Amino acid sequence: MNIGLIIIGDEILSGKRQDKHLPKLIELLQARGLSLAWARYAGDERERITADLRHAFASGDLVFSCGGIGATPDDHTRQCAAAALGRPLALHPEARDLILERMRDVAAEQGKPYEPDTPDNQHRLNMGVFPEGAAIIPNPYNKIAGFSVGHVHFVPGFPVMAWPMMEWVLDTHYRHLHQALSVLEKSLIVQGAMEATLTPLMELIERDFPGIKVFSLPSVDHPQWGRHIELGVKGDAGQLDAAYAALKTGLAQFGAVISAEMVR
Repeated sequence: MNIGLIIIGDEILSGKRQDKHLPKLIELLQARGLSLAWARYAGDERERITADLRHAFASGDLVFSCGGIGATPDDHTRQCAAAALGRPLALHPEARDLILERMRDVAAEQGKPYEPDTPDNQHRLNMGVFPEGAAIIPNPYNKIAGFSVGHVHFVPGFPVMAWPMMEWVLDTHYRHLHQALSVLEKSLIVQGAMEATLTPLMELIERDFPGIKVFSLPSVDHPQWGRHIELGVKGDAGQLDAAYAALKTGLAQFGAVISAEMVR
């Protein structure tokens, strides 16, 4: 099952805030033997968000969408998800109850009366309005839930909320995928060779070892190795050693110089 990530917000694209979700999700997935297949960034523009979410729903992939699920004018994700699905929006009863519980907690903390019918508090209920048929994602930070529709999961843009919510999704709904494939990689630092020259060898390895991917990362000014290529294989541990041995044999035939070997 491919896993994708959509990060929403003008503040990311303008540089006002640095995205932290991409490296964190990679870390969370690696801890569970999983890997990220793709990622996209979108600003606060409804047509673009709707198109990206329509693709996510149609893909069948496990997708996390971060950001834009609040209730201010620049939050469009809930509305775009409904549009992408062709469903109406509705106040989720469990999300509503959690928002009311949060209101009660805040009132008690501040020593104020609990008044759920004030305009401010009624507006806060909009944060529990999701596409019809959605399921909630618990938010341990402040009880304002995210939501899921199928394999697409919507969390806030705040890392302190989003990251434990993504972990909950992975551990609650996708535990059967954990360690389903042991993904490893082995690579070499190759000097004195060109990518174009090594391409036939790379294609041969992928042909002879289905499920193994070959990667090539050239560098021209590395402080230790200077101009070089990090050439390696990654995939199922059951085929990795044989594919790596074939890669080394092929490199020896090319007369390439191997400066280092790495396992990840």
